[in-house]
This record gives sequence, structure tokens and C-alpha cells, in this order.
Amino acid sequence: MHLTERDHEIIRLVHRHRFLRSSHITTLIPGSPQQIVRRLQLLYHHGYLDRPRQQIEYYHRGGSAKMVYALGNKGGATLKPELSTVVQSLPKGEDHSIGRVFLEHALLVSDVMVAIELACRTRNIRFLTEDEIRREHGSTAGSRSFRWKVNVSGEITLGAIPDRVFALEREDEECRRHRCVFFLEADRGTRPVMRQNLAQTSFYRKLLAYEASWAQGIPRSQFGFNRFRVLTVTTSAARVASLVDACSPLERGHRLFLFSDWNSVENAEDLFSQIWQTGRPGETASMLP
Repeated sequence: MHLTERDHEIIRLVHRHRFLRSSHITTLIPGSPQQIVRRLQLLYHHGYLDRPRQQIEYYHRGGSAKMVYALGNKGGATLKPELSTVVQSLPKGEDHSIGRVFLEHALLVSDVMVAIELACRTRNIRFLTEDEIRREHGSTAGSRSFRWKVNVSGEITLGAIPDRVFALEREDEECRRHRCVFFLEADRGTRPVMRQNLAQTSFYRKLLAYEASWAQGIPRSQFGFNRFRVLTVTTSAARVASLVDACSPLERGHRLFLFSDWNSVENAEDLFSQIWQTGRPGETASMLP
């Protein structure tokens, strides 16, 4: 199979997101959707892309979900010469171990990231990927380099691992650049919002970790940027309300957080309008820096 430049672009895109639906790819890559779908099939059959087995459940239930693609072994080998990061393909057999919950969470991350990137294309907003942010700050670490630990109230150390990191940059009327880095959290409602013990997993632990990271300046000291926000997309408006309520015990940093549900994000006429709920009940804000 002779790889075209568009094939290389598809492989890079799938590597960046890890899991993408065919509909994601046809909206992000210029060209005929039918031709792109045919190339996806060829790339799969020649080992450049893979298809997680877990998605077959959708078709067994009579669903019409778009095919999901991941990076195949040959696709990973193709990218290694041009990438300094470790290329993570989907090794043969790994697709058997990917559970439904994991795949659905990963696809929600991709849904949100693709929606934001497409929205940036309709506005004069620069969209920066995780790799671009790292390169600007001289980092060649692996794809999970945006992870850190933070001490909360001198009592407990919590880990922070965003689902995805990206940045938005725009110019104002005086040509001054404004940029904000976002830590994305995709919440499918499978994690308890709060628990009595901080040693137990909860969404409130995430809020505490981000608040403490902001207060202690960890993003600046470890990654070279100061301005950031935590963007959470969840499953329903009711879940949004629960997450906002969880912000109430925080001492400060309530405007650090932005919440919305996927239905609102997917159907928003303007993703950068004030469809985002801050950590203060009843207060909304825009994503734009």
C-alpha cells in the first residue's frame, strides 16, 4: 500500500487522540467523506490502524455507531522517525482487554476535543495540542508528561492526571496575544462526586488537587505556564449541578473550573459563549482567554 500525505495526516490524527470515530476523522480531514472512509478501511486492513474489539457490542445490539479507530503497529512504526515522543500503538491483542467503560470514556474525550478544534476553525482562535505546548516549553517527555503530585493542606498528597491538555490563543484588537491552557476532565458519572475519606477516589479529590496546584503555582514551576483552567464535560445538567455543589467547600479558585454537559457542548451554536458553569452556583463564563 502506498501511503499518501492524507494517509499520514490520518495516522498522526489518530495517534494524537488515541481513539477516533470515523465521523471525527471525516470532519477534521479535508476531502470526500466517502473516500476518507475507504482509506480508513485500507489503513486498517494493512495494519496502519486498528479497531478496538469492544465497539462490536454496539453492532450486536443493532446500533449504528461509527467505526472507532486506534493506531496500529505499522502506523506507530511510520510515525517514530518524525516524533520524539514514544509512539503508543494498539499492540496485537490489546483490543481484547479494553473495556466498554474505558472506551466510552476515551471517546467522550475525543468528542470534546474534536468539537473544540472544529469551533476554533470557525473563529480566529489558535488551537494548540498537548505536543505543541510541550515543544514550546522545551519538553520532549512522553505523552503522559502532564501529570504531577500536590500536597493538600499539609495532610495528603494527591495526584493530578488530566484526560487531555490543550491551549487556546487569540489576539485582541491591539494585537496582544491571550492564551490559556486547559486541563480537560471527561466525567461519565461513574465516579462518586464526594466521599467521606480523601483516600477514596472521588471527583472532589480532583477539584482539591487542581485548586492546590493553582495556589502553589505548580503549572508554572513544572511546565512553564501560569494561566490555566479545568474544563469538565459530563453526562447531564443534573451531574453538572452536583459537580458545582462539590466546589462549595473549596476555599478559593472557584472560577478556575468550568463545567458543562455533552449535550450542551454538542448542540451549542457558539462553543465559546457562556455555556460554561463556573464553580460558583449560577455563574457562567466563556472559555476564551
